[in-house]
Amino acid sequence: MDVDALRALTPGCAHRVHLDNAGAALLAQPTLDAMLGHLQREAEIGGYEAANAAQDDIAAAYRAVAELLGGSADEVAFFDNATRAWNAAFYSVPLRAGDRILTGRAEYGSNVLAYLQVAQRTGAEVVVVPNDESGQLDTAALAELVDERTRLIGVSHVPTSGGLVNPAAEIGRIAREAGVLFLLDATQSVGQLPVDVEEIGCDLLSATGRKFLRGPRGTGFLWVRPAALERLEPHVAEIRSATWDGGRGFTWAEGARRFETWENSYVNLLGLGAAVRQALDLGMDAITARTLALGERLRERLDALPRVATHDLGSTRCAIVTAKVDGVPTADVVAALAGAGVNVTATVAQDTQFDTEVRDVHPLVRLSPHYYNTEEELDRAVEVVAALG
Repeated sequence: MDVDALRALTPGCAHRVHLDNAGAALLAQPTLDAMLGHLQREAEIGGYEAANAAQDDIAAAYRAVAELLGGSADEVAFFDNATRAWNAAFYSVPLRAGDRILTGRAEYGSNVLAYLQVAQRTGAEVVVVPNDESGQLDTAALAELVDERTRLIGVSHVPTSGGLVNPAAEIGRIAREAGVLFLLDATQSVGQLPVDVEEIGCDLLSATGRKFLRGPRGTGFLWVRPAALERLEPHVAEIRSATWDGGRGFTWAEGARRFETWENSYVNLLGLGAAVRQALDLGMDAITARTLALGERLRERLDALPRVATHDLGSTRCAIVTAKVDGVPTADVVAALAGAGVNVTATVAQDTQFDTEVRDVHPLVRLSPHYYNTEEELDRAVEVVAALG
């Protein structure tokens, strides 16, 4: 991987040390070119006309996401963010009183709120699977909790609040054996880790473009296993997702497109397609090797500081690093790093409510390098933190 060349294609690298890729990564020039080119065409010939002219590139974006996930293009639906993609999946699962939703302590805050809303509305039960001794979801406990009432296993592959990587493939094996739908929130894993839907065995997967895929904000997607479609009832019917039968009925669109809406930002969609294509061209194995090595280097250097501790769980950890400086408010650490030109963010308790029930550690400083970061940039961030301790 030619890091210097990749940085030259990333305008933001000239101005900041960007360690907030778990929030929104820096766009690369090919992504900018794809977006600006389409925006210019919209201005010159009209939005509908520009979309018609870009049909081949739009189709290529579906194929690129499918290739990234190990699926096919008709299994992919695009959305304006990952939460909408996840909601489209979750709210399509028929639930009634007595049904059970199994999830983990690392589940994302918006997902948790959706579980609680549907539980209140239907009488379904939300069951939180405990962690094992490493802090990841305990798959043995999950297997014991799955019963005839279980309708859905919903898990965040990587939480927003730390470097944990949940054992998604083992969860998928348990779900398949029990015949239970498995919804994987891969928002923080797609783009930094290889994510293969066949290897994992999920039925539904949601993700965003703006994080480790380096796509634009306002993009998300859903992958749906064809065999799961007959068990799902999309919660919105409109002219993209369904076809009027001429009378008082309709039929759903084929494949995952039944979850989409007609209107789209094709500027963003084409930018996402370009970003995914760049990831595919670089190769996920190469991206993962470098990104995880940077994360581990950063974690080790922070842990070596006398008044600093990292708080990432799990036996397998990714490039998201969370830390606390003893005696220094997290907001002050984030501000000090920003003042030195280093972009980071902080975790908040409400983003992982079930984690907060057992770990009173938030807020934490969240640093998330990506393959275009350099070792020198990590060292610069550590020096700023060291000066506060």
